[in-house]
Amino acid sequence: MPLTKEEVRAKLTEMGIAYEVMEHGPVYTIDEMKEVEGMTIEDVCKNLFLRDEKGKRHFLVVLDEAKSADLKAIRAQIGSTRLSFGSEERLMDNLGLIKGAVTPLGILNDCAKNVEVLIDEDLRGRPRLGVHPCDNTETLWMSFDSIKKIIERQGNSLKFIKI
Repeated sequence: MPLTKEEVRAKLTEMGIAYEVMEHGPVYTIDEMKEVEGMTIEDVCKNLFLRDEKGKRHFLVVLDEAKSADLKAIRAQIGSTRLSFGSEERLMDNLGLIKGAVTPLGILNDCAKNVEVLIDEDLRGRPRLGVHPCDNTETLWMSFDSIKKIIERQGNSLKFIKI
């Protein structure tokens, strides 16, 4: 069963991860996030769930909100076959997430560690990033180092890419 936002926050607290909570209505896109009152959009992460051509490898791409993902460039950096967006069914099966709630914290639901996390090199070291807690009605603010620590502790593959 996928973690609720309350369970995600409890897990972060248990791990000693500092975070701030911002509640808001459901948002499904970066453009909708821009409409949230008080949102510092420059610090929000854009997250994409991708799969390879045969559907054997799955990727969670975390990038700066202002960037567009060049799937061919990502493919070349990770040595993959053609990349495409994963279906909503695959997203739920692998990360326990729905469309619009994709987040690096979704790996907390990936007990099999099937999803490879790819992070935009430009996010490295940022003191404040906004990500959903597996639910698109909140944004959690935490450091890049905290997000990296969560991924490493979970045991998923992590690679930095240039976007």
